[in-house]
Amino acid sequence: MTRVAGIDCGTNSIRLLVADVHPDTGELIELDRRMTIVRLGQGVDKTGRLAPEALERTFAACREYAAVIKELGATKLRFVATSASRDAENRDEFVSGVLDILGVEPEVITGDQEAEFSFTGATMELHGTEKYLVVDIGGGSTEFVVGNKHVEAARSVDIGCVRLTERHVRSDPPTAAEVEAIVTDIRAALDLAARTVPIAEADTLVGLAGSVTTVAAIVLGLEEYDSERIHRSRISFDQVAAVVGRLLVSTHDERAAIPVMHPGRVDVITAGALVLLEIMERTGARGVVVSEHDILDGIALSVA
Repeated sequence: MTRVAGIDCGTNSIRLLVADVHPDTGELIELDRRMTIVRLGQGVDKTGRLAPEALERTFAACREYAAVIKELGATKLRFVATSASRDAENRDEFVSGVLDILGVEPEVITGDQEAEFSFTGATMELHGTEKYLVVDIGGGSTEFVVGNKHVEAARSVDIGCVRLTERHVRSDPPTAAEVEAIVTDIRAALDLAARTVPIAEADTLVGLAGSVTTVAAIVLGLEEYDSERIHRSRISFDQVAAVVGRLLVSTHDERAAIPVMHPGRVDVITAGALVLLEIMERTGARGVVVSEHDILDGIALSVA
């Protein structure tokens, strides 16, 4: 076994996984998994730059993670940065800050690489013969990957809960016109994804990341977040539609009062849930399998 650390820095959150991994079998024993909402992508869609306060929040999380990695004795570290840092003019500031704190340079990966890691992490426990459509709904982008044991087709498109919220939402709750603008963007992105990925031909839809797991937690009626209950749960189209209907008429305070709602998701969960619902509508999926294993697990496996 090799003790490794993987960091996934996205538009909304930064996450750490420290694990013992067998490089030949792919067996992964989790030692520490944590997530911090840093909103690195704050304003990037509008300004094209990473905000100073967003960078500082991210660097503070990096310092915390550096201490955990040192304490657990991980011998290898891979830091992967996704949508927000791909889009930013001043990403060199981000790269140099991470290098100073963690001693590794963040890899600003492409959307296709992001999709590959997401698929590997999400399907490592799924051993069926069916074809999977893995969707990773992030803050700035959503990845679509179709395959079974290996990726057959992948596409990243620029719809994510943070990007869509910042682009269209000014009201609380959002107006009908704002919702329509979000849905229009989502449907255009689905058209784009479908040119590369046969999104309607998969047998099983697998959903990843915070928007999906939060919707699942609400459907399950959890009083507190329970990853064991959420992981590999299956929620139906009707259940997702009911949660979306509730979120669309909820105020910020009402969303914040939902027991499983992370404070950093309160203002973006509605857009994220809409992305999931529109994907299910387009693909004809009557349900989605929710996975707590995702790009972070794929990163850790790649290190080993």
